[in-house]
Amino acid sequence: MTLIPWGIIAGKIEPTLQVDYLVIAGGGAGGWDRAAGGGAGGYRTSAGTSGGGASAETALTLVALTDYTVTVGAGGTGGTGGNNTAGTDSIFSVKTSTGGGKGGTDRAGPQLAGGSGGSGGGGYGQIATTAGAGTANQGFSGGDGSGSSPYSSGGGGGAGVAGQAGTSSPNAGGDGGNGVASSITGTSVTRAGGGGGSPDNSSSTDFGSGGDGGGGAAGKPAISGTTNTGSGGGGGGNFPQTSGGNGGSGIVIIKYLDSYALTIGAGLTSSTTTAGGFSVTTFTAGTGNVSFA
Repeated sequence: MTLIPWGIIAGKIEPTLQVDYLVIAGGGAGGWDRAAGGGAGGYRTSAGTSGGGASAETALTLVALTDYTVTVGAGGTGGTGGNNTAGTDSIFSVKTSTGGGKGGTDRAGPQLAGGSGGSGGGGYGQIATTAGAGTANQGFSGGDGSGSSPYSSGGGGGAGVAGQAGTSSPNAGGDGGNGVASSITGTSVTRAGGGGGSPDNSSSTDFGSGGDGGGGAAGKPAISGTTNTGSGGGGGGNFPQTSGGNGGSGIVIIKYLDSYALTIGAGLTSSTTTAGGFSVTTFTAGTGNVSFA
C-alpha cells in the first residue's frame, strides 16, 4: 500500500490513501429437527487469502476527512418450526458481504430448503433437499439433503468449499464447508466455516461437523458458529426435536498507513494495533462511520 498524493472533495484537495480490508458477514443459523447447517457469511478481502475460495480484490483508494460506513453483520438465530434466520450483511465503504443462508429445516408440515446467501445453507433431508447457493467470489453452496430414508441433511457452505451432502447409507449429516485464512492482522486466522448437518433419528451419532473457521457442529443441542467469524450454525437433531445453532457474527478488519489517525463513530466496537508502519483496526460489532485524517 502506498500514499496517493491527491484527491478532490467538495472543491478541496485532500490526501488519499489505500486501505486493505477483510469484510465477513454474519453466518446463517442451522435448521430445526434433523436439519441442515447454516452457510457462512460472505467473505471479501483485498489482503490475500489461503485455503481456496474467495480471491483477493483490489485495495480501496479512500480520501481523508471523508466518512465511510462500517457495519458488522449479526449471525442468524436458530429457531423452531422453520423460524431460523439468515445472517445479515457486513459493510465497509463500497464493499458489502452478503449474510449466510439459513439451513434447511422442518416446519412441522412443509419442509424448507436451504437458503442462499454469502455461502448457502444445507438442504433438508426429506423433500426440500436442495441446498442454498453461495454468492460468486464470496462463498460456496451448501450440501444437499439425502432425499431418501434415513433423511439426513446437508452441511452449510463455507468461504473455501461447498458443504457436504447428507447421506442415507451411512445415516450421516453432511459436514460444513471449510473457511478461508487471512493474514491481514499479521497472524493467519481461518474464518467463515459452514455449519454441520444432522442425520435422521436419535440412534445415529454421525452428526456433521462444522467447517474449519468456526462452523458449528450439528447435534442435540446444535453448536453455534463462533463469534466474529461469520460461520454457520449447526443443524438441530430429532427425538427430541432441537433448534439449530446460531450463526456467528461477522467482522470487519482494515489495514492502513499508521501516519493516518482513524476517527471511529460511537456506534462501533473496535480495537487497533500498530506494527511495521501500518495500523490494523478490527470492528467486532455495531454500525457507524469512520474517517481518516
